[in-house]
Amino acid sequence: MKKTGINILFLIVFTLFGFQCTPFERTETEVNFLENPVLLDLDDIKKRGYIRAVVDNSSTSYYIYRGRRMGYEFEMLKTLASSLGVRLHLIVKSDIEEAYSLLNKGKADIIAMNLAVSEDRKKIGTFTSPIGTMGTVLVQKNGPTKITDPFELNDKVVHIQKDAIYKSQLNSLQNNLGIHLSVLEEKSNSDFLVSKVNKGEIEYTVVDKVAAIVNASYYDNLDVQLEISPKADVAWVVRKNAPQLEKEVNDWIQKKNKSGYIKTLYAKYFQNTKNNFYRANSSFSSLGGNKISQYDDLIKKGAENLGWDWRMLASLVYKESGFDTTATSYAGASGLLQLMPVTLERFGVTNPNDPIESMMGGVNYLKYLDKFWKEKIPETNERIKFILASYNVGHGHVLDAWRLTMKYGDNEQNWNHVAQFLKLKSDPVFYKDPVVKSGYAKGHVAVSYVEDILTLYDSYRELIEP
Repeated sequence: MKKTGINILFLIVFTLFGFQCTPFERTETEVNFLENPVLLDLDDIKKRGYIRAVVDNSSTSYYIYRGRRMGYEFEMLKTLASSLGVRLHLIVKSDIEEAYSLLNKGKADIIAMNLAVSEDRKKIGTFTSPIGTMGTVLVQKNGPTKITDPFELNDKVVHIQKDAIYKSQLNSLQNNLGIHLSVLEEKSNSDFLVSKVNKGEIEYTVVDKVAAIVNASYYDNLDVQLEISPKADVAWVVRKNAPQLEKEVNDWIQKKNKSGYIKTLYAKYFQNTKNNFYRANSSFSSLGGNKISQYDDLIKKGAENLGWDWRMLASLVYKESGFDTTATSYAGASGLLQLMPVTLERFGVTNPNDPIESMMGGVNYLKYLDKFWKEKIPETNERIKFILASYNVGHGHVLDAWRLTMKYGDNEQNWNHVAQFLKLKSDPVFYKDPVVKSGYAKGHVAVSYVEDILTLYDSYRELIEP
């Protein structure tokens, strides 16, 4: 990474995203939710089994790289969710207004966008303990005409992220210095605006210092030295009526700051310039391209044959093999879709390491499972969950759970109902039931398997175009 004159210890204690605090206009319904948020605290989140966090798709937050979910914010949230004993569901948004609306309507539980702590925002959400501190800088091209003093911004045009704190900072700068500049807001994130400066499409933008430094690590001709605003506290936000969650998150932040976890995570993502460049510019990245893997075309053909969204099939392939054609499991499953020897033979696969054969065999097996479940589960989106579980644990075990669901009066066409009984197939009270034909199974593993694929699919769907 290029020298920046900034203390590395300072860098590792603050978080990494454009922060916002500008008031926004609200409808009557939105005002009601913001003033009277839904009652939903940690006990409810744990009972539900997952926490929903709002993040942004950027090089400093969350993105897909070679099929894998990555990002500084993402890893922090994943560790937080683990400490709470729940799964992590991400909601990708760049609009802070919408993030607050989702939070207070109970459709999100935490805004992990590193917001500047402000009195206005405290009225509609509770800030966690500071994740760190952050300042903002001007991003411009290097050269003889670059600005080295804020006075030189007089009569210049600066493009910024819409509704970000940068607008009020620039307004303060104008008032304090007695200068005039034009501020144009765009509905885009910091990465996009910095790239426009690099391409010469705009002259100036203002972003948080770390985002600027990260981008400058792979754009050689950028200058990010001119400070616009000094550092200030940044934090995440939870609902005002969620004191249990607030306490748990604050305890977690304190623990991770003391343990050095943040320092280690920072080093992983931002102290290797080469990795920064590849992750941001690779065609297999949601930041630099729209590909998931080198097998996307093959996966798209298979998905078309199945009638699936190709990103769903890609999620299954990643879960099975991580797109490694030579992957072999401890049980002897092999290839992109990790087919067992008996399945390989049944569906005509002679070389499981051949991606075309493996995909063909896997798709044919999935079509068989689709046919098996079609009459029992006519709704397509529900049926896919049964198919995925069957792919993992075998359709006989899933069928047992389906029978148990009927026996106990629940909805056998609803995956969530059937999943509860599938998890009970490790209990002799249930796996010895007369309606059960396939015996014992670690059903909880299959249920988690389905959840993992659906979560990854949601990420692919958010970040990768169809």
